[in-house]
Amino acid sequence: MIFKRRNRENWRGRFRVWLMPRRNYLRSFRYYWKRVLRLKATPHAIAAGVAAGAFASFTPFMGFHFLLAFVLAWLLAGNMLAAALGTAIGNPLTFPAIWAATLGTGTAILGLGEETAEVAPAKLGSLWQHGEIMALWDPLLKPMVVGGVPLGLAVAVVLYILTRFTVAAFQNRRTHRLAASQSQRRQAASGQSVTGKPELNA
Repeated sequence: MIFKRRNRENWRGRFRVWLMPRRNYLRSFRYYWKRVLRLKATPHAIAAGVAAGAFASFTPFMGFHFLLAFVLAWLLAGNMLAAALGTAIGNPLTFPAIWAATLGTGTAILGLGEETAEVAPAKLGSLWQHGEIMALWDPLLKPMVVGGVPLGLAVAVVLYILTRFTVAAFQNRRTHRLAASQSQRRQAASGQSVTGKPELNA
């Protein structure tokens, strides 16, 4: 298949690329943003998809961000590919800040005390390793979910507005550019047809 790797990377290679892209993060962001702009969908669908992906990234459910983004995009009549691209908001560079912000916000909203700060760093690794997810719910996951909802909504709204106006402007420019190009082709074709007629000898 064209553009497919001859030798498929193992999971370690894929994880290394996800953690540290071959391109730097700025170039990766530009690449994703261009992909978003060039999607063939309405500005609302693209913006709703990006917003859904961004909101999903603010939840602590790693491994389910794509699924959550697709469900939200479907509910909002958003574009699924845009939703997948929107989850790039959550990446190795931003996840530490997102997790800290959602945990702090959720702890403040729920009025939790120092027990959360004591349990999370000390027992997170062992509890996660032994699959004791429910033991993580009250001290860690619950405040992250509660804090992630308002923060995710705020970021999603901002990205929706920004993406919708940017995509609309990009599509309008592309439409005018295509119309101008077609007009020039028609004028060139009509000029060739006029000058290309053989002259009749009197």
